[in-house]
Amino acid sequence: MSKLVIVESPAKAKTIKKYLGPGYDVIASMGHVRDLPENRLSVDIKKDFKPKYEIIKGKEKLVEELKEKAEKSDYVFLATDPDREGEAISWHLAYLLDLNTEDDNRVTFNEITKTGVTNGMEHPRSIDMDLVNAQQARRILDRLVGYKLSPFLSQKIRRGLSGGRVQSVAVRLVVDREEEIRKFVPKEYWTIDVKMIPKGSRKAFPATFYGDENGKIEIENKEQADQILAELEGAEYKISKLKKGTRRKSPAPPFITSTLQQEASRRLGFQARRTMKAAQELYEGVEIEGMGAVGLITYMRTDSLRLSEDALKDAADYILERWGKKYLPDTPRHFKTKKNAQDGHEAIRPTMPSLSPDQVKDSLSSDQYKLYKLIWERFIACQMANCLQSTTQAEISAKNYIFKASGYTVTFDGFTVLYEEKKDEDSESGGALPPLEKDMPLRCKEIAGNQHFTQPPARYTEASLIKALEENGIGRPSTYATTISTITGREYVVRDGKALKPTELGEVITKLMKERFPKIVNVKFTAQVEEELDEVQSGKVDWVETLHDFYGDFEKTLKKAKEEMQGVKIQLKEDETDIICEKCGRKMVVKMGRYGKFIACPGYPECKNVKKLVQETGAECPKCGGKVIVKKSKKGRIFYGCAEYPNCDFISWDEPSMEKCPRCGKTLLKKKGKHPKYYCVTPDCGYERVENPDEENKDEA
Repeated sequence: MSKLVIVESPAKAKTIKKYLGPGYDVIASMGHVRDLPENRLSVDIKKDFKPKYEIIKGKEKLVEELKEKAEKSDYVFLATDPDREGEAISWHLAYLLDLNTEDDNRVTFNEITKTGVTNGMEHPRSIDMDLVNAQQARRILDRLVGYKLSPFLSQKIRRGLSGGRVQSVAVRLVVDREEEIRKFVPKEYWTIDVKMIPKGSRKAFPATFYGDENGKIEIENKEQADQILAELEGAEYKISKLKKGTRRKSPAPPFITSTLQQEASRRLGFQARRTMKAAQELYEGVEIEGMGAVGLITYMRTDSLRLSEDALKDAADYILERWGKKYLPDTPRHFKTKKNAQDGHEAIRPTMPSLSPDQVKDSLSSDQYKLYKLIWERFIACQMANCLQSTTQAEISAKNYIFKASGYTVTFDGFTVLYEEKKDEDSESGGALPPLEKDMPLRCKEIAGNQHFTQPPARYTEASLIKALEENGIGRPSTYATTISTITGREYVVRDGKALKPTELGEVITKLMKERFPKIVNVKFTAQVEEELDEVQSGKVDWVETLHDFYGDFEKTLKKAKEEMQGVKIQLKEDETDIICEKCGRKMVVKMGRYGKFIACPGYPECKNVKKLVQETGAECPKCGGKVIVKKSKKGRIFYGCAEYPNCDFISWDEPSMEKCPRCGKTLLKKKGKHPKYYCVTPDCGYERVENPDEENKDEA
């Protein structure tokens, strides 16, 4: 008796085949097989938004192969991914293969292990139409917004633009933050910082001015700081109050999709798409030496913090063996999932906690290893004992003024022996203080007034934008990577190092959307739509009614915008260059096209002269002395090359600096990192210099 199991990817098929053994044929659908065609709306609005699906172009042969195999099989199991998207793919497959959607032919695997596959195959169910309809509602809603809004934006601003339900709000968040930064007015303030040495000690510790006996004093200018410094001349310092305590620091919960993307961005520098690609590979299965194909992590699209009892036991066994009993909490840790989470799957965790990253390193790619290590460490750490810290808070009196100092020492490292969550902004301050006692006299080693200015809010990074989308209920975990790729790919937002900043195009589109489609870019409204779509999934709301409610208002808004903006064209600012058009003599300008920036004559359509935009670095080629220009690889990665190519073949991933080599006089290249390295590529030179190397500061009496 032959049974056919259809999954989404060949890697997943290979791993599952290993566990199912003979009697089963496992084949991949290669993702979606049927969808709304790209070249037209394909939604019949008048017939309750009936979608017009078609087999995806290029997959006709695969569908025929699936049909042939299904006909020859005694039973067909649909084992696509365990989420909305996977449920919809199974539904489309059932339609194309003429399977009954009410039969128990749908199986799901939370993890691709023998236990996970066996458990899934033992509990088949019928296709969940609530999940399918939730996916259909999102797909159709996004199609309606995209296909109705994009032509309007293209007509009013520039050809080739697109608008979207989630991407437009994401761009707005970035634009609004940029406006906050521009409007920000820095405010001056001063601190008075001292270094104190206790009696009988050589080690100094820092303290900061707080105020006087009446409370905190804000120092607003130099005159105020100088006055306080003058009054403190010759002052005697002593510990007036001392408070000691113990602080318990708990580990972060295991990863969900959004927190995995954020931490991989902060710690590994991965973009969300790169994170999800590596996670998908780890879930579907990797060839491990001596083990064969193994799914190393549980399903990576989840917003649940739930953990299985088996996983908790495996983690406890590993911790006990590796670090001992004192590193285990009294009871296993359970984490509370957010109220609006779907809770369909476990948190992201290793399928075999006993399989450490070092054991599989040689079988994984660099990205797979780094991500597996991150997921494994986070999961193991979440089941470890608290970190214990001994804290000290000291008040120091000097005349009528008060200074404060705080610090801590780690008395038990607990989970931090393995892993500690990285924050966007490290707010924890204070190191170990020397032994202090109440009324202890102190000697002031240094005292100085320091000027500061309040800082504007930071630009979003990919990690903080994902966090903002999640906190505001915009999009869902599975969409964050695609959303960020879309807004950066279309150059509505650009990367400036790790920061995301809006382009002029992004700002112009957002301004128009705020004026004409306020609901579409309204954060609360978009979150409300997300909640309604989630209610479709839980069966509480009819998906067609949800579409009617949204589209009726959207259609009226679009019609009004078209009428009121008839004949209006929004002009983007064009940067003038020093390049003279050889055809008509005008100064050429920088324009933005579908494939990026280019140089064109402003006399269009009379003059249609265009040129490739060349961005100079200002540095000389270390090989021939020509100009070094910025280039892009096929994958969009920036590199540097000589403008005299092909006569000169100099290229580098590292940016040429404006510095010359002190040995040979050629241009130095700069390798980025925590401590940038400048080096010379001239053969037989070998000069290099590390900028700001770590130095240990030692305080002396």
